Amino acid sequence: MADSDTPDFPRPLPDAVHRSVKPGTALLRLETTHTREGILDGAWWPRSRDIGAELPSLVSALTEHLGPVTRVGLDGSAWDEPPPRVMVDGRVVHIDSYPVGDDTILITRGDRDHFSLMLVPPDTSPDAARAAMARAVRADNVTEARQILIETGSDTPLTPA
Repeated sequence: MADSDTPDFPRPLPDAVHRSVKPGTALLRLETTHTREGILDGAWWPRSRDIGAELPSLVSALTEHLGPVTRVGLDGSAWDEPPPRVMVDGRVVHIDSYPVGDDTILITRGDRDHFSLMLVPPDTSPDAARAAMARAVRADNVTEARQILIETGSDTPLTPA
């Protein structure tokens, strides 16, 4: 299916508080309101810095609720050799890599709808990760990802020093 054949998915985010992407590998939380008024739409806690291994389960989980994901934007310096694209469920997902260091990952659904997920460092403790993710998905959140990570003790740098 070409990108131009991507069906329009105006569906809101799901009403689930959290969802295990794949037991033992990643955790994803999405905002639980339909309004998307916060500055973050969710949070993702990958288990490693290997984006080629981590991204497929995230994209599959998001596709289930949001429709096809076409692009992912991320800070390439935070990952071990990010590829320009990955195949997920038979679809090509393009990876845009920039040295932004903003502790987020941007997900593009179709060709015009964007979701911003806070990226919790893989080596974050479970308690700190849960606190950061819960705060990121609050509908009234106006705090940027980096500050949430600092305030919850999840601030292990994603970008290697």
